[in-house]
Amino acid sequence: MSKTASDNHTPMMRQYFGLKSQHPNQLLFYRMGDFYEIFYDDAKRASQLLDITLTSRGHSGGQPIPMAGIPFHAAENYIARLVRMGESVVVAEQVGDPATSKGPVERQIARIVTPGTISDEAFLEEKRENLLLSLAHQSRKGLDVFGFSYLDMASGRFCVFEVDGHEALNSELQRLSPREILISEDFPAKDTLKLEKGIAELGPWHFDYESSYRQLIQQFNTKDLSGFGCEALTAAIASAGALLQYAKDTQRSALPHILSITVEHKDDSVLIDGATRRNLEIDINLTGGTSNTLVSVLDECSTPMGSRLLKRWLHTPIRDIEEIQARQQVVAECQQGLFYQSLHEPLKKIGDLERILSRVALRSARPRDLLRLRFALEAVPVIKQLLDQGTAPRLAALNERIIAQPNITDTLTSALVENPPSVVRDGGIFDKGYDDELDELLSLSTNATDYLAEMERSEKERTGISSLKVGFNRVHGYYIEISRLHSDQAPVEYIRRQTLKNAERFITPELKAFEDKALSAKSKALAREKQLYEELLDALNEILGELQTTSQALSQLDVLNTFAERADTLNFTCPELHQRGGISITGGRHPVVESVISDPFVPNDLELNEQRSLLMITGPNMGGKSTYMRQIALITLLAHSGCFVPAQAASISVVDRIFTRMGSSDDLAGGRSTFMVEMTETANILNNASKNSLVLMDEVGRGTSTFDGLSLAWAAVEYLANNLQCYVLFATHYFELTGLAEQLENAENVHLTATEYEDEIVFLHKVHAGPASQSYGLQVAQLAGVPKNVITHAKQKLKELEVGTGVSQSPVSAPANHDKKDLKQAPQQADLFAQAEQNSLRLALEALDLNNMTPLQAINALHEIKSQL
Repeated sequence: MSKTASDNHTPMMRQYFGLKSQHPNQLLFYRMGDFYEIFYDDAKRASQLLDITLTSRGHSGGQPIPMAGIPFHAAENYIARLVRMGESVVVAEQVGDPATSKGPVERQIARIVTPGTISDEAFLEEKRENLLLSLAHQSRKGLDVFGFSYLDMASGRFCVFEVDGHEALNSELQRLSPREILISEDFPAKDTLKLEKGIAELGPWHFDYESSYRQLIQQFNTKDLSGFGCEALTAAIASAGALLQYAKDTQRSALPHILSITVEHKDDSVLIDGATRRNLEIDINLTGGTSNTLVSVLDECSTPMGSRLLKRWLHTPIRDIEEIQARQQVVAECQQGLFYQSLHEPLKKIGDLERILSRVALRSARPRDLLRLRFALEAVPVIKQLLDQGTAPRLAALNERIIAQPNITDTLTSALVENPPSVVRDGGIFDKGYDDELDELLSLSTNATDYLAEMERSEKERTGISSLKVGFNRVHGYYIEISRLHSDQAPVEYIRRQTLKNAERFITPELKAFEDKALSAKSKALAREKQLYEELLDALNEILGELQTTSQALSQLDVLNTFAERADTLNFTCPELHQRGGISITGGRHPVVESVISDPFVPNDLELNEQRSLLMITGPNMGGKSTYMRQIALITLLAHSGCFVPAQAASISVVDRIFTRMGSSDDLAGGRSTFMVEMTETANILNNASKNSLVLMDEVGRGTSTFDGLSLAWAAVEYLANNLQCYVLFATHYFELTGLAEQLENAENVHLTATEYEDEIVFLHKVHAGPASQSYGLQVAQLAGVPKNVITHAKQKLKELEVGTGVSQSPVSAPANHDKKDLKQAPQQADLFAQAEQNSLRLALEALDLNNMTPLQAINALHEIKSQL
């Protein structure tokens, strides 16, 4: 059935189709009395998503109308559920008066709720940013350039930047983790956006550069965008204009809390790709949860906005040493005097000031938002007084940006009741004594009986008529009743209103005035409260900029204060940052593993420098290689965030990127095998790492045949050491690779220790110099529960292999203090690489056609073979 308005449909359904045509891809909630009704395909989708009954209502166009409905008072819960699923909801409200309407009551779109534009507290996750992201594409000199712009509607933070290539696109999408993405209908990389929901496709004209530019300068009331530093970012500007218009359309507002636009410069931060974020488990663990992550260990913030900023700092570590040191000074000062304890309680009272202010700007703030705002403003002077005691320059700068607002604080204190209602329409927001007019209206509506009793007493006394009564009925309203016997004694100002059999009823100007007030007092009181509430919002919006500045400073203070508490509680130390001087860590620990294990964590050292930039790490399965590598990366990341680190001491060179290649996983949806994923991540590292990068690689080449994998791992190590010369930790079970430490000037072997005791393996988790002697694979298999007969058979097979190759494996790890000369005699696993070399030379010789070669060709071939040897 066609779902367009036509003469075949009822007037109400024609009205519905007119509204639905404006929002074809969003669920339309259509207000009908006490319910929101959902029709046709929307009803079918909503019934499945919300598990509500799908029914039908009458006929239109000759067909039954599929319908589902939800109660008006419960709508917020249903909308919140839909938004969390990535759906968008359009709400059509009744704006006409049913009593006077001819035909269907007029309805209009009152609001549009999408995953990326929500600001209502009920729809938001407290400790997660809710980002709306817009993407624009341009081709420049054969490169795919992607313009990013993103907005946190709940805080007004609006940022832009550009990246080159699909790999960078994927990395930034994982970093930002947006709730909704806006793209053009002709966007070339739709398959890259791995969101099943939350993608809105707009017409290409929305991303027009010229119109987007005008949109932005109108929002910021500037002549151009040069003051924001984004003039040259044409793709980013195109995306930002589309985003801004979309946000205005959904909010039905000018967005006054979006006061500026910030350019993110990639050179300012330590770049972390998607694979590294997953492997380091910054805020999401490898199973997709939030437990046992770096954030779960560090986040003791007093405010939700502090928690969100903490995540942002960890996901975007910085490279500016001066900024890092400024943060460290605050952390040190808060820690040393246990300053953080004093700040904790007043910071808790700040609450989510950032999001409250956005709702104030959008004029969607509720009475309880203003009460929480009052509590926050009351805590500000206490915080400023504490900060006055600090000496760190950054503390002074934060204190200056935290602005006390005594006038508006006093206004909110005198205005609001202690327990205001959740919504304005319920009334009862303002305290007695705040507004005389409101007090009078409330008094009339709640104390009419007392007023009439007092009037009756005073009129009896004034007129001397004992039978006088003051009363009320719905037909005639308020009246003064006097018996027929005494009616001739009525004062001249009494106006006859009604004659009864035994009494006369009168009205006076005073009673008429009271009647006018009393009959409409309740509605007038609600209207007056709404007016007063709007005046409060007006007053707050006048100082919105100062309040936002205060909110931002308090967020930073909360994070730095949390860093101090964590440093004191978890025994973290202040790292030293410098330019290209190596990475030296004494007694480093993994902050997450340390927090979850019951046994004491075994700390380890690290020394990387110009002469020792690559460490080849060997050791037993489960010996701690991955933990050791990840803790180095996390310590480096924390140091670049301004946080203290889990170590006795740390001196860390500023790095430009952190790469990890760990674990094994496939990408079935993308059609990539485990080995293909491994090689893709390896290629990303080898193509993008620089001399100032930190690279962690674990078990490269294990996903294919032994010779292929060994060859790839060998070549990758040589490329990292010779060509890139970056800081590298390379873990492997290919013992043949340990020979590279003798060939490469900047490489050394280290291993994690284990020992056997009564046929059981004991992991010591300690890093020593030199290569490991064996992997203890059979012992680990036994620990895992592999059947004993399989283990026995494997041991027999291992002996056969050792006899066949003429080597054996020692059950004892290589000594910790032997030099490279000693290592040549250390027990080694079968040298498969040597066999691979022999096989490749044999194939090369067999391929030579000696009968048809010139002398010069024969000499060249001999030279090539000799070079391989």
